[in-house]
Amino acid sequence: MSVDHQLKGVCPSKGTAVTIGTFDGVHRGHQYLFRSLKKTADSEDLLTCAIVFRNQPRSVLVRGAQVEYITLWEERKALIKAQGVDHLVALDFTRKLASIRAREFVEMLVVDLKMKVMVVGPDFALGHRREGDIPALRAMGCELGFSVQVLEPRAVDGQPIRSRVLRKMISDGQVVDAAQMLGRSFSLRGVVVEGDRRGRDLGFPTANLALGESILAPKHGIYATWATFRGEKRPSATSIGVRPTFGGGPRFVEVYVMDFNGDLYGETIDIEFVRLLRDEQYFESVDALVRQMDMDVEQARAVLSHKVVGQ
Repeated sequence: MSVDHQLKGVCPSKGTAVTIGTFDGVHRGHQYLFRSLKKTADSEDLLTCAIVFRNQPRSVLVRGAQVEYITLWEERKALIKAQGVDHLVALDFTRKLASIRAREFVEMLVVDLKMKVMVVGPDFALGHRREGDIPALRAMGCELGFSVQVLEPRAVDGQPIRSRVLRKMISDGQVVDAAQMLGRSFSLRGVVVEGDRRGRDLGFPTANLALGESILAPKHGIYATWATFRGEKRPSATSIGVRPTFGGGPRFVEVYVMDFNGDLYGETIDIEFVRLLRDEQYFESVDALVRQMDMDVEQARAVLSHKVVGQ
């Protein structure tokens, strides 16, 4: 897959089938779109091209918008590459880009990318004030020589698979349901930083992860997770929260890696969230907290061993 940062840099050897979006999460709906893009391209002897906005348009168009991403750019790029796309054009969504009229942008796609087919979802629109909706694009296609293929959204148990739905699920701690939409477990990646070693003092040494402000994290609570580092995947329990028993404070992401005693400072760890075990809570004493932590770890171990706790 080639990666370019402007349309003119692609120079495809033949016509292309093009899709456009942010593709945050690269969820099962996106995966279906990429499969359809590939199928259409193969049937018409075309190359596939994905134009991907690295940032959410809302971060530019809505003043003061707080945007959190399911997948940050490098992970998103790797997931799109895995879909077999021939060319990826990575663009920053800016006010200048938002001001381009739909006709002008489409003409660039036809000239620079040799676009023959556009594959999009039913709510898609491009150009200034979203003037390039599906009927407008089809009219342009008749004139400029491309067709528009509109795909209906995929669904899980009747729920349309959309990035905004996924964000709500993850924010609510519904990581099992989110995994159904993603086609994989929701995950976070962070670097282990120095903490106050409180977990070690309690008998549960944890790796404290530094996350960027724009990363979406599940709601505060205790989760059964898998931790991957140094090429190895290990069972773990992860706490997200503000440590109310110790007076609260900023958000912490603390990972207890089971049966591991090594030093992880400076390591990059991927955390896959399997199940929410309980919400974060305040304990009257440290002893009560430690007893609960013992139970949390055993429950996480059972979940990750595919055992059903309490049955």
